[in-house]
Amino acid sequence: MALLTITDETSSGSIISRLEIEIAREMLTVRELIAERVRDEVTAYNARQTGVFNGLVQPTESERVLNGYRLRPAKLIDAEQQTYRALEAFQTNGFFLLVNDRQVENLDEEIWLGAGATASFVKLTPLVGG
Repeated sequence: MALLTITDETSSGSIISRLEIEIAREMLTVRELIAERVRDEVTAYNARQTGVFNGLVQPTESERVLNGYRLRPAKLIDAEQQTYRALEAFQTNGFFLLVNDRQVENLDEEIWLGAGATASFVKLTPLVGG
């Protein structure tokens, strides 16, 4: 089992957050990596169910706050729904994904995630005003 370091970054390269997840296989598809990451963050939030959800995509019925999303009222997040939203965001350029410093563009692309592998989710901020 490999430990994968994941960073969330801005388009200017600033690291917003860093987390580590255990990966059972060295080869995964991009789709599987995104799903694994989302499941991990939702499981961690649902276990504590307080505070701010600092995940890849915004859950429904939540509001954006300084360092994440606050659910009102506090409730469990559906991991399957969050995974769907994250996959959709990837396909519509809501974020870019760099694996081992190389951009991946296809959900079905296989990627190597062995010892020393890194994944960077680069979150894009929509421009206001056209």
